Amino acid sequence: MRAVLTRVRWARVSVAGEVVGAIEGGICALIGVGQGDTEQDALWLADKLCSCRCFKDEAGKMNRSLLDGQGAALLISQFTLFGDLRRGNRPSFSEAMAPVQAESLFERVCAQLRSRAVEVQTGRFGADMAVESLNDGPVTLLLDSRKAF
Repeated sequence: MRAVLTRVRWARVSVAGEVVGAIEGGICALIGVGQGDTEQDALWLADKLCSCRCFKDEAGKMNRSLLDGQGAALLISQFTLFGDLRRGNRPSFSEAMAPVQAESLFERVCAQLRSRAVEVQTGRFGADMAVESLNDGPVTLLLDSRKAF
C-alpha cells in the first residue's frame, strides 16, 4: 500500500458538490492499494499513519502524532498512486488492486485508526472526488509498505 500523508490545518472532500468528509486539523492521506497487498500492509500503514510524529511539540520539534491528540485523519482512496508512466504518456494502472478487494483493505486501515481512538473521516470509495486542504508546514511524507518488509 502507498500513501501520501500531508499535515493539514483543515481538509475536506466533496462528491457532486456535497462535503462527505472534513477535518479541522491533522493529516490528510491519499491511499492506494496495489496488487498483492494484504492485511499486513493495511495494518502497517494504519500504524504509520496514526503514529507518525509529524506534529510539533512545545520545543518546535516534530515529536507528536495523532495518538497524542494532534487532530483527525481524512483518508481518501487513490488508485492513481499506482499509476505507471514509464512507457508513454498515458498512465497504466495495472499495478492497482481491483476495486472490491482494494476497498476492503482501505476500510481495514480506517477501522484500525478508529480502534486506536483517532477520528477518521473519508471520501467515497470509487467516486469522483474534489479534495481541498490547507497544508501545514508544509509537511508531506510518502509511505510504501513494500519498502517496509
